[in-house]
Amino acid sequence: MTDTSAADLRRALDLMDIESEFTDEERAGRDRVRDFVDRRIRPHIADWYDRAHFPRELIPEMAELGLLGMHLHGYGCAGRSAVEYGLAMAELEAGDSGIRTFVSVQGSLAMSAIAKHGTEAQKQRWLPGMAAGEIIGCFGLTEPDAGSDPGGMATTARRDGDGWVIDGSKRWIGLASIADVAVVWARAEDGVRGFLVPTDTPGFTAVPIREKLSMRASIQCDVTLEGVRVPADAMLEVRGLRGPFSCLNEARYGIAWGAVGAARDSAEQALAYALARRQFDRPIASFQLTQRKIVEWALEIQKAQLLALRLGRLKDAGRLEHHMISVAKLNNTRAAIEIARDARTVLGGNGVTLEYSPLRHANNLESVRTYEGTDEVHTLILGERITGIPAFRG
Repeated sequence: MTDTSAADLRRALDLMDIESEFTDEERAGRDRVRDFVDRRIRPHIADWYDRAHFPRELIPEMAELGLLGMHLHGYGCAGRSAVEYGLAMAELEAGDSGIRTFVSVQGSLAMSAIAKHGTEAQKQRWLPGMAAGEIIGCFGLTEPDAGSDPGGMATTARRDGDGWVIDGSKRWIGLASIADVAVVWARAEDGVRGFLVPTDTPGFTAVPIREKLSMRASIQCDVTLEGVRVPADAMLEVRGLRGPFSCLNEARYGIAWGAVGAARDSAEQALAYALARRQFDRPIASFQLTQRKIVEWALEIQKAQLLALRLGRLKDAGRLEHHMISVAKLNNTRAAIEIARDARTVLGGNGVTLEYSPLRHANNLESVRTYEGTDEVHTLILGERITGIPAFRG
C-alpha cells in the first residue's frame, strides 16, 4: 500500500466492510461532519489543546450543521436518527474528545433534560436558542463527594414562599463558566429534583478547573450555589434519580460512538506513519511486530463499530435497554484507550508531541472512560443484569 490518503487508510482498516452497513443518508450526514472536522478542527486542535483553549467560535458552525440537540425533535432541533447522531459523534471525537463533549453536554445532557422533563413553557423558552447555539447549557449533577453515587448528593433545594432556594456545590461541570442556563439537580424534601437556573442568578458561581492533563480543549468547572433563588416554574417535571439518569444514558450512547472515532483516528495516524517511516532500510509497517499491532487495532475498532451500530439500530427501533448502553460504553472506551496508547508506540518519540494525535486521544480518553460512569460502575450494572444481584452497596 503506497497511497496513504485518509480515505484509503479507512478502507484498509475496515476489514468487515462496515461502511456498507450505512445508508446513503447516514453517510452523507457523517461526511458533512467529517469535512467540518477536517477544515475547522484538525488544523488547530494541537494549539487549542496546548493552550487549554475551547474554541467558542465553532459553536455557530456546529449549530448550523444541526449538531446541537441533533437527536431531538421540534423546537429547532434537527430530529435526526440515533445512528446519524452516533456517526456525527464519532467524527467529532476523531477531531478531539473535548469538541464532542461540548455537543454532548449541550444536547445529550442539558437539552435532553429540558426535552424529556421540561414543561412546554420551559421547552419554548430554552430549546430553540440552545439548538441555534445562542444559549449554552450545562448539567449540574456530579459533586465533590458524589461522583459515581449521585444519590449521595449534598446539594439541597428548599421551598421559600413561591420559589426555591438552592445551596450546594458541583464539580466537573462541563461548560458551566460559559453557560447561560444550568440544569441543577438537588435534594428536596420529596426527593431529587431538577431546576433550570440562569447562570446570572445571584449566588451562582462557576470557576474553570485549571492544570488538567486531559480534555484541555474543553471546559470543566467547579460550581458553587449559595442561596440561589429560583421561581417555582424553574423546576422540571420529574422526581428522583431517573431524571438525571435518563440524560446520562443519552450521553453514554454518544460516548460509545465517540470513542470509536478517537480509536480510529489514532490507528489511521499510526498506520500512515508506519507506512512512511523507514528504519533498517524498510518501512516499519513491514515488520511483523508492527503489523501485529495494526491488526489488533483494526479488530478492536471493527468490533467497537459493530457494537455502536447495533446500539444505534436498537435505539432507532425503540428497543434499547439501559444495560446495553453500559456494554458499549464499557467496551468501546476501554478498547479506544488501549488503541491510542499502543498507536503512540509506533510513532516512537515523535508520538509524545502534539504533531500526532494518539497520545492526545489517550489523555482525553482517561476522562471519557471516567465520566458518565466509570468502568467499575458499568461492570456492576452488567453484573446485576446477569446475576440479578446488585453489588453497589453492602
